[in-house]
Amino acid sequence: MAYFDKSLPELQAYLPAREEPPDFDAFWDRTLTQARSFPIEACFTPVDYHLRTIETFDLTFRGYGGQPIKGWFSLPAQRSGKLPCVVEYLGYGGSRGFPIDRLIWSSMGYAHLVMDTRGQGSVWGSGGDTPDIEDLPSSPQVPGFMTRGILDPETYYYRRLITDAVRAVEAARSHPEVDPDKIAITGGSQGGGLTLAVAGLVPDLIAAMPDVPFLCHYRRALDITDSQPYQELTVFCKIHRDKVDQVFRTLSYFDGLNFSARAKAPALFSVGLMDLICPPSTVYAAYNHYSGPKQIKDWSYNNHEGGDSYQRLEQAAFLKSILKSEVSNSI
Repeated sequence: MAYFDKSLPELQAYLPAREEPPDFDAFWDRTLTQARSFPIEACFTPVDYHLRTIETFDLTFRGYGGQPIKGWFSLPAQRSGKLPCVVEYLGYGGSRGFPIDRLIWSSMGYAHLVMDTRGQGSVWGSGGDTPDIEDLPSSPQVPGFMTRGILDPETYYYRRLITDAVRAVEAARSHPEVDPDKIAITGGSQGGGLTLAVAGLVPDLIAAMPDVPFLCHYRRALDITDSQPYQELTVFCKIHRDKVDQVFRTLSYFDGLNFSARAKAPALFSVGLMDLICPPSTVYAAYNHYSGPKQIKDWSYNNHEGGDSYQRLEQAAFLKSILKSEVSNSI
């Protein structure tokens, strides 16, 4: 694999115009208000996965439309006082799997919530447990999730998923052993896109760590990559030639660039400079529009895996420094 996108200096300066609908904020205010009309009703049921140093809980909370969303919640077995919590979102096609699949954050002493992804879980991992319940009629779609309900932002799949992701933060805050003022969010690929969305919609997070984020700068992505899942959008537009403007109008309500412009939490991004799935220019566009304190880690010779475990170490150090700064500022 060779470089195919802009040079690094060009990426660092890349600040494309955002396509933002005039009712963007009103749309999301209304969407979240509707979701919050249902009590969160987060239920944490202890489960035994044979872990001696981590306590695990089967989580159910109410997401979009009051629909039940599954997840895992983990706590270090030895703890004192309320804990910071890391809320994690997952990549495209996968879902919550088992608690043993993700032990990094709880092993570091944090509470950890992994949100299941509605309708997904049959492409990689150990499977998911949350159906996608559509409450409105939907248009034809390309197999997958990128074009499900895409002809109207009211019916688009990611309206439901992003709302679930916001509600996952509220579920974490409801746990009695979580410090509600110390919530960090993270995720890779689709999970990175969800991280940016939540950072733009929830104003009081302590950190956001979007890893090789998906769901950003759609026009650019479709212009320069034919990799999945963006290709689902290309195929839809190829067949529905008369609906292209309608498609991009819907996508403008869900573009990571528009969420980034509203986000305030300190952020650590990552990007693979040879990434064919989430091209570097789409990631840098979101990064350069991000309005809070920010830094980015470039992985020069990596594709969509980005920094992988190296990035986890970067995130651990970043979050530790944020929390240390919080403590220092409170003294």
